[in-house]
This record gives sequence, C-alpha cells and structure tokens, in this order.
Amino acid sequence: MAAPPPQDPVALRAEHDALAARLATRASVDEVQRGGVFTFFFVIALGMAVKFAWDRWGWLPEHRPTPPPGYPLWFILAAMVTLVLVGFAGAAFRRAAALRREELALFTRLRELRATLELDT
Repeated sequence: MAAPPPQDPVALRAEHDALAARLATRASVDEVQRGGVFTFFFVIALGMAVKFAWDRWGWLPEHRPTPPPGYPLWFILAAMVTLVLVGFAGAAFRRAAALRREELALFTRLRELRATLELDT
C-alpha cells in the first residue's frame, strides 16, 4: 500500500482553523438545553392534566361526586398542551443528537489535522 501524498500545510492549517472556529460553540448543547426546558414544562402540563382528570373522575367510590355535565375542557386543553410539549422536546432532542453526530465527525477530523500538523506535541 502506497503512502498518501503529502498535502499542503497551509491548506491543512486553513482547514484546521475553519474547523476550530466552527466547533468553538456547540449547537448540540443549546438544543439539549431547549429540550430540557420543554421537558420541564411538559412535566408541569402533565401534572395539571392528571390533576384535572383526578378532579373529574378519580374520587374514591364512596365519596365520588357526580361529574359535571359537558366535556372535560380543562383536561382536554392540558392534555393537548402536554402532547405539543412532548413533540417539541422530542424534536429538540433529535436535533441535538443529529448535531452531536455531526460535531463528533468534525472533531475527529480536527484531531486528525492537529496530529498531521503536529500541533499536539
């Protein structure tokens, strides 16, 4: 197997600097934070939905009041908000995972460039 041809150190250094600038801020961390905020509000909305459901249907049999007539609007609203927040949190975590894979590939290339340019010695 033949050795790879030598590459221009100036071009490699320019690629290194561009990758270092791109990896200076990790966008995946911001997406994980956004997903965490959505998850926090999801837990609050889920608790509200459970509380509204308990108030309408969850009493013990001997103390069960008759449910009010009509649709359980507050429960439906809280359940819908909960589902929307789950979707937003899941999308944020999926975006974070995709960005993390991309950043890992770029970081691997940056490490290769640093070894080639002998910057880590």
